[in-house]
Amino acid sequence: MLVLAALGAAGCGGSKRATTTGTPASAPRDRWGTVWLCRPGARPNPCVTSLTTTVVARNGRTNVVRTAPAASPPIDCFYVYPTVSGQTSVNANLRIGLPQIAVATTQAARFSQVCGVYAPVYRQITLTALDHPGTITLADARITYRSVLSAFRDYLAHYNRGRGFVLIGHSQGSTVLIRLIRQEVDGNAALRKRLVSALIMGGNVTVPKGRTEGGDFAHIPACTSTGETGCVVAYSSFTTKPPPDSQFARTTSDAGVGLLARRTRRDLRILCVNPAAPAGGTAPLHPYLPSFALSALASSSGRPLTVTTPWVAFPGEYTGRCEHSGDATWLQVTPASAGDRRPSLSHVEQPAIGLHVLDVNIALGDLVRLVAAQSAGYRRR
Repeated sequence: MLVLAALGAAGCGGSKRATTTGTPASAPRDRWGTVWLCRPGARPNPCVTSLTTTVVARNGRTNVVRTAPAASPPIDCFYVYPTVSGQTSVNANLRIGLPQIAVATTQAARFSQVCGVYAPVYRQITLTALDHPGTITLADARITYRSVLSAFRDYLAHYNRGRGFVLIGHSQGSTVLIRLIRQEVDGNAALRKRLVSALIMGGNVTVPKGRTEGGDFAHIPACTSTGETGCVVAYSSFTTKPPPDSQFARTTSDAGVGLLARRTRRDLRILCVNPAAPAGGTAPLHPYLPSFALSALASSSGRPLTVTTPWVAFPGEYTGRCEHSGDATWLQVTPASAGDRRPSLSHVEQPAIGLHVLDVNIALGDLVRLVAAQSAGYRRR
């Protein structure tokens, strides 16, 4: 299925390649040079779709919940998608293909309930290049970063209008956002006041050992409560302790795009904030997936399930808890109970990256609820 191809590509060299790229769309730039994959008011817009969901209980019973994008959301979300381009060059061009559309729908569309989603097309390092990392130069990595930086500055100057904003990234998108936050937001007090939160999944944010602030960001702390604003949620999801060669969740990891990542010091650790329980502890997770991914997941787990809605949810099938051991810190994802009749999501796990391809979706319901609470907190400030 296309979405699994896109999600399977959402990592790094050696991961599954996007098998369907589709016919690239000729996307126009805005007046300031940005090509937008998602932007409020634009048509088509893969981040504004039907959100009607089949909710599947532990015993297999289903009910349909109808939700829709907010008509006038009070804040914005700026989303940077993961590695999905199967182009043969080192840096992707600015054309919109099916992988970009699929991953934006999969990861970002549900945030439209709480924010207006802006997602630029950017010149990411491609899967082809990540399969041959020796071909990637520092100049190539700078092209990637400057592509997102230009779009972010365009967004601030011409679309934001002083509104609060959430930064959302995954994998390569997270690695780029870490640098962007460090260089553009962290040292800018006025801009920090508008930062509702940053959601950085699968990107190795660092903090000093025993602290919630410092490391990558001097002034932006980890989130420690549900309504806290101006803070960071970051994690990489695994069902067991990340292996020594893991590309994520260890201080020795490179997040798959080494030239975009900063070398980690020994006095730092990888940050983990559980989106279902920012204050800490174990909590049920609320996975959401587009239903066109379901047949592949169900067949791989031997538990077929047919739904007719655009989305499917498996609330409480797993629990999440931040764990730390040695130089590894990760979101431990564990089945909540034996005998659950729903399709297993852990079949997409890969040895060196864990549940990286599901980092966002394994807790998508929790992330959306968290942003809703942070938006309310931001407006009360």
